[in-house]
Order: sequence, then C-alpha cells, then structure tokens
Amino acid sequence: MAGHSKWANIKRQKARVDAVKGAVFARVSRAIIVAARTGGGDPAGNFQLRTAIEKAKAAGVPNDNIERAIAKGSGQGVDGDRLEAIRYEGYGPGGVAVLIEALTDNRNRTAADLRAAFSKNGGNLGETGCVGWMFDQKGVVAVAGPLDEEALLEAALDGAAESYEMTDLEADLTGAEVFCAPEDLEGLSDTLTAQGYRLHCVETRWIPSNTVEVVDPDHARSLLKMMDALDDLDDVQSATANFEMAEELMAASAV
Repeated sequence: MAGHSKWANIKRQKARVDAVKGAVFARVSRAIIVAARTGGGDPAGNFQLRTAIEKAKAAGVPNDNIERAIAKGSGQGVDGDRLEAIRYEGYGPGGVAVLIEALTDNRNRTAADLRAAFSKNGGNLGETGCVGWMFDQKGVVAVAGPLDEEALLEAALDGAAESYEMTDLEADLTGAEVFCAPEDLEGLSDTLTAQGYRLHCVETRWIPSNTVEVVDPDHARSLLKMMDALDDLDDVQSATANFEMAEELMAASAV
C-alpha cells in the first residue's frame, strides 16, 4: 500500500499549507455540517462528527467556525440542508483510475469544475461505476511513532485491524497506518487510544485493489497537476487515484 499511503501523506502536508489560504476551511466545515446533520450535533455520540472536528482542528480551523458548522448541520442554519454527497469517477493520464467524493449544493457546478480539471490535464470524467470497482473503502488510523512493531500489531488485532504499514506520516514523523473495515474504525481508534498510542489521523479512505505504475514524465507531470486541481476544488472532499510513481519522478514532476 506504499504508493497510495505516500500520496495520502503528501495530501495531508499540502492540506496544512492550503489551510493558511483558507482552502481547507470550507472543505472540513462541510464535512462537519454533514456529520452533524447525519448523526446529531453532540460529538460524544457521533464518531463521524468527532473525526471531522479533529481534522478541522488539525488544519487550524478556528473554534468559532467549527461551532457554526455544527449549528448549521444540527438544523440551526440552512446550509447543511442543501449539501449532498456525490461520488465521481474518471481516468487520468496513462489510464490511472480516479475516485472522487464531493459535498455539493450544486451538482451542475461541481460536475463542470471536475470535468474542467480532468480535461485540462489529459484526463476525462467518466460514468458512475467506470472505476469504482477498483477501490475498496477502509478505515485508517495513523499512529505517530516511534513504535514497537510487535506491540502495535497486538494492539491493532485487539481493535479488529486487518493490516498495518510502517510509514513516514510526515517528513519528520515516523509511524504506522493501521487498516480496518469502515464499521470497525471507531472501535480501532478507541482501542489504540486506550493503549496509549498517539493518533495522528483517523479517517476512511478508498484503497485501490490494483495499481498503475507511472513512468512517463509527461504523464507524471499532467497527473500530479490534475490531482492538485481536483484537491483545490472546494466541493471535493477526497480524490484518490490508483497510481504508483517513483519518488524521484514524483519530486521532479511536482515542481
């Protein structure tokens, strides 16, 4: 899972930079609104809301913004009622499969923005189902290190984990990502927290069942530009692709 994990880590680092510009604020606020609307405004009884709030705080979203988003989702505003979750699918340069989750109050606008991001970078927005079968949704708990791998494995199994991967969570932070079924995410998170682990991130993520290795520099450059363009759209909550790319090529193409 190294390829998708590396891209997920890059996106998390990018999110912190974007937060300074306010780009992430709208995205995480929408996630809070929908979580509050779906499961209620009390974080203690709503794991999805707790997770969304933690992401917002990690991105530097002010408490006032978080409270307003909870209020809207809980029925004290109108914005939450207009948002709907939609999944989009498409292809990037080199036949890379891309799966996108969006929260939108205007389907036509979102589809047009996504189509432009794909087409301007050598990809194309496809029909529903064209690539979705290539991905499985998993719960992911990122645990900050340093870690004893054997002890982590034992703790992870206690929390119904399916697998784990030792990885760099950030440039200067080692750790691991522990994977489980989406419905087991809360239990895994609680188990690892109870055993003293420091959780860096808790989320659901789409994991590709197969990957495409990108070796062509032109494809690599266009693909990374396309992923950046998708991530920069306010309506996009997540954009996942099934590519693998050598670190040297990724570094050269991301300039």
